[in-house]
Formats: sequence, C-alpha cells, structure tokens
Amino acid sequence: MTALTILIFASAYLLGSISSAILVCRLFSLGDPREQGSGNPGATNVLRIGGKLPAALVLVFDVLKGTVPVWVSYYLGFEPINLAFVAVMACLGHMYPLFFGFSGGKAVATAFGAILPLGLDLAAILIITWGIIVRLTGYSSLAAILSVSLAPLFTWMLKPEYTLPVGVLSLLILLRHKNNFIRLFRGQESKISKKSDVKTL
Repeated sequence: MTALTILIFASAYLLGSISSAILVCRLFSLGDPREQGSGNPGATNVLRIGGKLPAALVLVFDVLKGTVPVWVSYYLGFEPINLAFVAVMACLGHMYPLFFGFSGGKAVATAFGAILPLGLDLAAILIITWGIIVRLTGYSSLAAILSVSLAPLFTWMLKPEYTLPVGVLSLLILLRHKNNFIRLFRGQESKISKKSDVKTL
C-alpha cells in the first residue's frame, strides 16, 4: 500500500467526519439533531426539525463527502478494491465522526455520493428506486434498506467491475440499519413526514 493510498483513506475518513447535520443545525439555531426528532444526524431528521432548506444543505454536503474522495481516487487510477475502501472510510467517518464524539448517522447519502463517480445511470436507478419506495410506503428507512440491498445487483448489471466495492458499501449500510429492521418488523418505525422519537434513516 502506497503513501498516497493511505493519505486518501485518511482524507476520506476526515472528510466524512465533518457532520453537516450538526453544523447546519448550529447555523440555523436548531440545536443538536442527535438530541431531537429521530436523534439521527442526517438529512431526514433535519427535514423534520428544521425544514427543507437546512435538510437540502445537509443532503448535498453528505453526498459530496462520498463523491469527492472516490472521484479523486478514480481519476488517480485506484483499483476497484481500493475504491471500495475509500468509500468505506468516508462512510465510517460519517457514522463515527472524529470531530463529533464518534456519534454520527447512517451514511446513506454519503454512500450514494460514493457511487456517483461510477456512473450517472447507476445513480439514477438508485434515486428512482428510493423515490418509488418512499412514495409507496412513506418510510425513508425502508427505502434506504431496499435501495442499498439492490445496489450490488444494479451495479453488476451496469458496471460489473465495481460490484465488490458497492457490495461492501451495501453491507456496511445494512448493518447500520439493524435497529430499523426491528422497528419495521414491529410496526414501530416512523414515516418520513412524521415527527417521532424513533430513530430512522
């Protein structure tokens, strides 16, 4: 492993550790999103507690946290397996942010951002899948779980050489959603349009 590879891995984690949800909520005087709504520092919870503009800012930044390091690594000629680790490090930074007490979110938007450099067609399919499921069920977490579960299949169909990296990302995100699985099964999960103390996406 080269020094450049290690530097990119570390940079991806540090970039991922910048919690946009917490910073945006501070900017808009909304308090700490980890202590409100679902308790998750992500765009969905910020939408609940602060509205569309703060949520949009969080979403864009969280996506970029995944896109930028993977895009840079892609154009530096990284092999697919190393791209996988760059993406994983960015997501780990979001989940366990160094700058915010290692208390972060689910990294769905960051993982999506990491997939963007692999192809807009793949990204579009994932967005459409997520949107359809949210529209039909109202559950952001369910949409994330199903979209992430299907991501390796979509990748295999469109960009087979990146199936392994996307598969690694998908597994990481699904493990992070284990509590959502339980709440969905019990009928205790909150919908995207409702305020709740239940942790969702």
